[in-house]
Amino acid sequence: MMIRSTATLALCLSGSALVASAQDGWSGEGSFSAGYTTGNTETTDLGLAVKLDREAGLWTYSAEAAADYGETDEVETKNRWFLAGEIDRQLGDRLFGFVRSSYESDEFSGFDSRLFVGGGLGYEILDGEKTTWSVQGGPGLKIDEVKETTVTVNGTPVTTPASTEESFSLVGGSEFRHQFNDSVRFSNDTDILYAEESTQIGNVSALTASLTNTLSARFSFEVRHDTNPPPGFEATDTVTRASVVYTFGKQKDG
Repeated sequence: MMIRSTATLALCLSGSALVASAQDGWSGEGSFSAGYTTGNTETTDLGLAVKLDREAGLWTYSAEAAADYGETDEVETKNRWFLAGEIDRQLGDRLFGFVRSSYESDEFSGFDSRLFVGGGLGYEILDGEKTTWSVQGGPGLKIDEVKETTVTVNGTPVTTPASTEESFSLVGGSEFRHQFNDSVRFSNDTDILYAEESTQIGNVSALTASLTNTLSARFSFEVRHDTNPPPGFEATDTVTRASVVYTFGKQKDG
């Protein structure tokens, strides 16, 4: 019951966002997915995501929201939310500056929430008709809300209290797109968020095939790695997804 209510609410919110955004001149996509997660939990789950972009002269505004929820035998086994926003400003033919903020909450990780605010420079390495590749990086502030954890050491429970960790960080990203033909395209996105306490590394590879002018089918594989998870938690999670994607407006490949 909970998973149906959550999915219905998120779907309504996503649909409203897509309609409102289309009316305001935004482009983007909304997706509904079924996935299988390994790592800190092994579960099947449902996911909803919305990505929006708007270009205004030298400026580009982007926003992203995603939610994943899963239950096993009516017991919650996955509950993750992710939000991000970015503003880019073109500085040359291929050079651009950016400001980015992201927020993540995952009930089945060692962190209650993770927040990042920062900015820097980016460069479009490839800008062809079929293949594009851009990279970006810069400094920022990372705030991790670490959960209280209890692990057993030599038969004795050892509790690490909850804490808030604020640290200077460096963010790096890579976006690669290749259009095989009018219907099939490949994308690979990599994000690295370095901090002294822990570094997050994420990679998503996806193959998307157009079904109609607005609907596509997508198969993706995601890896999320943390170099220093709290005691008792796995360092690496993987997610395999099959999605139905609805696009609108002037959509970039990928």
